[in-house]
Amino acid sequence: MNISIFGLGYVGCVGAACLAKLGHHVIGNDISENKVRLINEGKPTIIEADIDELVKEGRESGRLEASMDIQYVVDKSDISFICVGTPSGKQGHLNLDYIYNVARQIGKAIRHKESFHIVAIRSTVLPGTNKRVGEIIAEASGKQRGRDFTVVSNPEFLREGTSVEDYINPPLTLIGTDSEDAEKTFRELYKDIHGEFIATDIEVAEIMKYVNNTYHALKIVFANEVGNICKSLGIDSHKVMEIFCKDRQLNISPYYFKPGFAYGGSCLPKDCKALRTLAHDHYVKTPVINAIDPSNELQKKIAMDIIESKGRKSIGILGLSFKAGTDDLRNSPIVDVAEVLYGKGYDVRIYDRNVRVSQLTGTNADFIQAKLPRLYQIITDDLDEICQACDVLVVTNKEKEFADLPEKYPHKCIVDLVRQFKALDYEGNYEGISWANINNNAAQDQPIERNMLTTEY
Repeated sequence: MNISIFGLGYVGCVGAACLAKLGHHVIGNDISENKVRLINEGKPTIIEADIDELVKEGRESGRLEASMDIQYVVDKSDISFICVGTPSGKQGHLNLDYIYNVARQIGKAIRHKESFHIVAIRSTVLPGTNKRVGEIIAEASGKQRGRDFTVVSNPEFLREGTSVEDYINPPLTLIGTDSEDAEKTFRELYKDIHGEFIATDIEVAEIMKYVNNTYHALKIVFANEVGNICKSLGIDSHKVMEIFCKDRQLNISPYYFKPGFAYGGSCLPKDCKALRTLAHDHYVKTPVINAIDPSNELQKKIAMDIIESKGRKSIGILGLSFKAGTDDLRNSPIVDVAEVLYGKGYDVRIYDRNVRVSQLTGTNADFIQAKLPRLYQIITDDLDEICQACDVLVVTNKEKEFADLPEKYPHKCIVDLVRQFKALDYEGNYEGISWANINNNAAQDQPIERNMLTTEY
């Protein structure tokens, strides 16, 4: 394929060299005359393992060149990659001037071009940038997105020092696009790249690099705080983390990475508190570990705010235990929410077929006696009774019996804390705690008839 790359810095140079290695014809462009000259001399613009040989090989084969003539670069390519910098401002906002300037130049260059042109944003940008780039190109070219050109988001996941290896052998290749033709083109473009090819929503692709890097930073800080605690106790922290990383079923896995409601149960709250206390007793500062509990409490407040925003008095809570398939109520986060709602005068009713009030003993009984002493009056194992009587249904556990709620009980307000539904065409009001836009029914937008004012939590 014929490819142009705008920006011959770290990302652009690696991309140009690797795409040439894969057999594509690549033309680079940069505002720096020196970078253009280096590429045309068969020399890289960066210092990186294996890049020297790849640039030299690409230039000698005739598959890699560079030019400062933007019209020439665009005319000779079908795909243009934007790889320019997005520096951060003092307040943390990105400076997207370089992105937008390149988009405007590409737009002007395709004004008289008859063939369909694909623009791929490789730079790290925030959600909404792809849409704006498309608008700029349309304004500058007089052409229509989707008919004459399109813009895809193709974030890079390269580590300095191993970027060439990461490019050829990535964990995955990600494309955000609304164009089937662009998706097909990129599948062909990257057919020799190892790793799963994933095509997704544009906004999902745009935010992924930020989520990845923030999590990488979190991992480093978490490991450092664990190390500091271990050092204060004379424990080898590297042995601790080496064993920690061997657990691929829970520790290093997708298991806990599903946005939703707060955690609870007998283990996580107790053990997090114990580790914080241990650090405190040894005068070790652990700001990240200390922030876990407040963040968990915040998720409870978010759930409360969503429920109260519906403005309805009767609330049906579907599931009281801290997770599906158990009767364990200890530190169940929804118990705290139910307690507050009940105290504010809401008509709270609870369904949980696993919880038998008459059989509650020990810690379970003590916990409920302290939180919801009148539980026996408001809990039932009759799901239909709750759903018929209540205006707001709060799904707290991912049970199979909740899967047909929208069909069986239309026009209710459903608050989903566990992503019970992947997509919906539901005439009632639906809201997920940490996700949106899954209900595509127009009735979703109709005003809710409120019978109870919201109050401060």
